[in-house]
Amino acid sequence: MTNALSRLLADRDWLLADGATGTNLFNMGLSSGDAPELWNIDEPAKIKALYSGAVDSGSDIFLTNTFGGNASRLKLHDAQSRVHELNKVGAELGREIADASGRTVVVAGSVGPTGEIMEPMGSLTYAGAVEMFHEQAEGLKAGGADVLWVETISAAEEFKAAAEAFALADMPWAGTMSFDTAGRTMMGLTSSDLVDLVAKIPNTPVAFGANCGVGASDLLRTVLGFSAHGTETPIISKGNAGIPKYHDGHIHYDGTPALMADYAVLARDCGATIIGGCCGTTPDHLKSMREALETRPKTDRPSLEEITKALGGFSSASDGTGKDDTPPARPRRRRRSS
Repeated sequence: MTNALSRLLADRDWLLADGATGTNLFNMGLSSGDAPELWNIDEPAKIKALYSGAVDSGSDIFLTNTFGGNASRLKLHDAQSRVHELNKVGAELGREIADASGRTVVVAGSVGPTGEIMEPMGSLTYAGAVEMFHEQAEGLKAGGADVLWVETISAAEEFKAAAEAFALADMPWAGTMSFDTAGRTMMGLTSSDLVDLVAKIPNTPVAFGANCGVGASDLLRTVLGFSAHGTETPIISKGNAGIPKYHDGHIHYDGTPALMADYAVLARDCGATIIGGCCGTTPDHLKSMREALETRPKTDRPSLEEITKALGGFSSASDGTGKDDTPPARPRRRRRSS
């Protein structure tokens, strides 16, 4: 399938994605607990400023403000009937900024997890997840998104449900999981598991990888795991800007622009083609990342020691793929809410 992202990947050795959505919106005044997606309607100028911040900093791809735009998450704000509207407008605002940039910028329709646990441990059926993702996908497609981008996923079945939903919407897609539990996702998947999963999905993603997690070092160890396992699909690396710290009632990330510049170059050298930031990553970080990618030559794949020297230590001793590594305990089945 020919699409804007595939065309850029064919012409470039690396692409810069965007940074955080939540961090930057909180800096603009979003209150904790509020649904960011409602700002697509209520505060469109701020959402366009969010997108412009990424584009002006050199991003080739930015994600729409629709991460929690599915019916399950919007139900928490009594907005479950507004899925199509909020996703459509989120993508339309992005389309406006991308088209005015004077260069090719990919509008990626952000799709986060449903927020529910799938059967048999939870109550969400596979068909229900497909339906939920499809509804969101159609809204993003109507708004002009170039690709769909599912992120922060932890379960294989939810990843597959998103892929099926995107096929129903006839849209290209990319997908990332969050490896935040001793090198595994919350549901126990390793970097190798994701490579194998991507290879078997009928609706193959344009790119896949990891986002969020614990810190930049851990994420790059996961990227090395993708590369070592072997894949021809472009790899995505979207790491947090350092480690979160609680200060004066707010969460702050301690990663400086200089650290994220080092991270970006290391991500490229680890095998990632699409490189961006996640929580804590601001336009200042992105500018430094872009400059580093443009000016520092590519080198050999870094060792774990080189990664920790540049970015800090790992949060766990293993990446989860060793023979002696055991999956984390699975979450208990949730009760149905009354």
